[in-house]
Amino acid sequence: MRETHTVAKAIRFYETGGPDVLTWEAVEVGQPGPGEVRVSHRAVGLNFADTYFRTGLYPAQLPAGMGVEGAGVIEAVGPGVIDFAEGDRVTYTGSPLGAYSTERVMPTASLIRLPDAIPFDVAAATTMRGLTTSYLLRRIAPNLKAGDTVLLHAAAGGVGLIFTQWARLLGVNVIGTVSTDAKADVAKAHGCTHTIVYTRENVAERVRELTDGAGVPVVFDSIGKTTFQSSIDSLARRGLLVCFGTASGAVPPINAMELAMKGSLYVTRPALADYIADPAERAELAGELHDHIASGRIDIEINQRYSLDDAVQAHIDLESGKSVGCSVFTL
Repeated sequence: MRETHTVAKAIRFYETGGPDVLTWEAVEVGQPGPGEVRVSHRAVGLNFADTYFRTGLYPAQLPAGMGVEGAGVIEAVGPGVIDFAEGDRVTYTGSPLGAYSTERVMPTASLIRLPDAIPFDVAAATTMRGLTTSYLLRRIAPNLKAGDTVLLHAAAGGVGLIFTQWARLLGVNVIGTVSTDAKADVAKAHGCTHTIVYTRENVAERVRELTDGAGVPVVFDSIGKTTFQSSIDSLARRGLLVCFGTASGAVPPINAMELAMKGSLYVTRPALADYIADPAERAELAGELHDHIASGRIDIEINQRYSLDDAVQAHIDLESGKSVGCSVFTL
């Protein structure tokens, strides 16, 4: 292991609040300890979940780094590390915070080997989004079959554009909600069977029209507070609402009797961390994702690129709804 002590640059925040709490500063990166490696980033993921830590919706011990997803090359390995070596290409998503950096020390337990066929920027744009799609379709709703129809909110978002392509591979029809006609065109181009422009259409009513009154067996909802009721009202009898994000705020308290009255409905609030905690399962989900991307069956379009020191503007754009599909920081 090279005895190198480096100074990197990173985004940090000392208080919760708006995008302006993010600061760009020099940070010291020490040597990796047992079970750790030092990763030199080539690209870093920008995810809506990052804003949850910045605003305090998700707790973080301050001061803190920002970001949970990156891809790069291992520059140094700590004592006892045998499953990774200097020069290995890796990607990751999850704790600890600090991905918005040029270099960092990471536990090997968080790392995923990155095939040569997957570029660093694609990995940084899709590790969280792709693994989220993978567990939603392959673990949360594994009984979906060809010909089934589901509702997906934010169909033109980062997860949405991967989800619609993967669902199409499975023969599953997707009704996707979007905010504009332009985003509807993007969603349809990536596999949406139908789109609903929620700014002018009633989502639940339109879903009933498209399903001959039956509703859908599963709703995938990453928006939360503002879409919760329309999601409930779009479900078929014994349907499942998957609340996997809270872009508009936390979902309201769940009324158990309403679930019974509307058809014995189910609601779940999954977290990606619980589906990639087991190394074997994480490798299986990542392997299927990387195979789809490498083969071209799932196409990844990176529509927004930023430099790391422009994180404030990146968060402004993200929260304004301007972003379409995937966004990354490139180094």
